[in-house]
Formats: sequence, structure tokens, C-alpha cells
Amino acid sequence: MDERLKKLAVWTARTILGATFIFSGFVKAIDPLGTQYKIQDYAAAVGAAEYLPDWATLLSSVLLSAFELSIGTFMLLAVARRLVSRLALLFMAAMTAVTLWIWIDDPVKDCGCFGDAVSLTNGETLSKNIILTILALAAARWPLSAGRLMSRAAQWTVVQAVPVACVMLSLWCLYDLPLIDFRPYHVGADIKAGMEIPDNAEQPVIETTFVMEKDGVRKEFSLDNYPDSTWTFVDSRSVTVKEGYVPPIQDFAVIDNTGEDITDEILSDKDYVFLLVSPSLEHADDQNFGSIDQIYEYCQDHRYTFVCLTASGDEAIARWRELTGAEYPFCNTDATTLKTVIRSNPGLVVLKHGVVVGKWSHNRLPEPEDFDKILGGAAAKKK
Repeated sequence: MDERLKKLAVWTARTILGATFIFSGFVKAIDPLGTQYKIQDYAAAVGAAEYLPDWATLLSSVLLSAFELSIGTFMLLAVARRLVSRLALLFMAAMTAVTLWIWIDDPVKDCGCFGDAVSLTNGETLSKNIILTILALAAARWPLSAGRLMSRAAQWTVVQAVPVACVMLSLWCLYDLPLIDFRPYHVGADIKAGMEIPDNAEQPVIETTFVMEKDGVRKEFSLDNYPDSTWTFVDSRSVTVKEGYVPPIQDFAVIDNTGEDITDEILSDKDYVFLLVSPSLEHADDQNFGSIDQIYEYCQDHRYTFVCLTASGDEAIARWRELTGAEYPFCNTDATTLKTVIRSNPGLVVLKHGVVVGKWSHNRLPEPEDFDKILGGAAAKKK
């Protein structure tokens, strides 16, 4: 191959690989809990979930994002060209094998390659990884065709600084909330609208096959050539040929302690509604319960709704009340939904007429007096 073409091919491969790795690593790094949940999904698919403690999956999440972000940066800056290109190739080969498995067996619906930022089907993920593996092969085959961009001393600084910065980014987002919220419950999102299906939405295409029998002979028929009454029905199979429109929010439901669905009441309230969100009270951080209680008192003074949404049962709720002295009401919501609403356990979400107007980690809760400024509470105070 002509040396100029080789250099162009290698730099093109390194640029595409580097940009993809950086994007993939960044969206994982800013949402380490989301990446942890996806790792747990994979572990459950192979029957290993019970053997992996939460700290192990969370550590894996942080290290995975740091690895991807670092490798991507090193690729773009031509740092440690031989080693980095080989690591990228090994990583892509492993990921391609994994995506081949999920494409065949369908154990998870979304690979989680790009977190919640970009959702790909398993087939699209496999195609993407095959292309990236081919590019990684080119980069690994001619690593030195990418000229050095900085001195060895500068490279050593980059090698030390980038992984540390990636880990620090993940730790900050664990303490607070993701820097960018790609989920359908981000600030400004209208939850009620997100649950609706437009009138002109694309409908799913479902093909049904009927197994019929006549005179000891079985045949398969579709709706188009359904046989007459002389045939006896045996079985039927329905296959979704094409997915229809799926609303971004499908499972947000709030059930009070009497078993009544109060979702519409929560989403239709024209005043502020404060939701303390805890997927699991058993694992919730109780260090800031004093601040939560003060916010509850603020809501009582302003006659705003305050409720704790949890997937925990009565025993865990009673234990939380005992530990924190909580007097606010508790309602039940699906655990997966709550983990999607906010990456904090517990976390605070404020709605107004179903629109998310604010979200806070339990580590960064505003002072009660600040809510008048943040939400315009004083002006909206009920008379």
C-alpha cells in the first residue's frame, strides 16, 4: 500500500475509533449508576448476578468508562501507539463477541454501549462493532503510521492525567447527579406528555400464524388465507414483524398505601409536587434525613404535596420511619422506573403540572429557604 494512503487510512481509523471511545466512555462516566445497572443486567443474563456485590459492579462501571475514555484520548493523540492500538483491538474483539451473543440470544434489549444517550438495537450494535473492529485492525497493523504528536514527557503526563480525571468525573457524578441527563425524566421533561401515544403514531405490525388440522393433516395459515370451518384449530403464533411507536415513558405509576393509583393526581397538580425518590429504602443513605424533614416542613407550610416514592415494602418503610422520624406519606412505584427517574437513593424531584422543574441528589439538597428563589415558591404560595 502506498505510504500516504496507509497513513491516511490509519489516521482515519484512529480518529473514528478515538471519537467513538471518548463518546462511549464519557456518557458512561457521567452516569456510573446507569452503567452499573446495565452491567447487572448482563450478570443476570448469565446467572452471575447473585455472585457480584454492588460494590463490584459499581467499580466495574467506573473502570470501564475510564478505560474507554482513556483509550479514545490516547488514540486521538497518538499516545503509546503500539500498546493502545492493540488494547483497542482486543477490546473491540471482546465487545463484538458479546454483541454477537446478545444479537443471537437477545438477553438484553439495549447493549448500553452509549448509555442513555443513544439507543441501538442489538443488530445495529453488532454492525457498529464489526466496523470498529475492522478499523482497530488497521490501527493495530500499522500503529507507527500515525505520527507522534507530542514528546514522550508530554505523553507520560497525558497517560497519568486522563484516567485520574475520568475517575474523578465519575465520583463527582456519583456524589451529585449526571452532568447531562439523557433520560426521559430530565429537567424540563413533561412526564404526562411522555406517556402519551400520538394519534398518528406508527402501529406495530404483527403476523399471526394459525396451525389447523383436517383429516389428520396439519397446515399453517395466515389471516389472509384462513381456511373454512372444515379445519380444526390447533395452535397459533404471533410474531412482531415491526415495532410500532413506543412512548419514552411507559411505566410511571404511583400507588398510595390504600392501593389507589394516584398518578394522574400527581401529574395534574398545578402547584409544586415534591417527590422523594428511593428505589430501595433498605439501601438508601439516611445521613441527610434532617434536610429532608426540613423540606417536608417547608412543603407543609406552603401546602405543597410531598410524598416518598419507593419500591420497598411495609417493613422497610417502617424501618425508615424509625431511623429518620419521617412523617411524610409513602407510595409505591416500580424500582426500575425510580432508578431511571433519578440517579440518587434517595433523591428529590420537583414537578409542576407533570413537568420536572428540579432534581437533586441527597448530597446536594437546597436549603428550604432557597426554594422560594429556585422555584418561585413565594409567588406560587397557596392562599
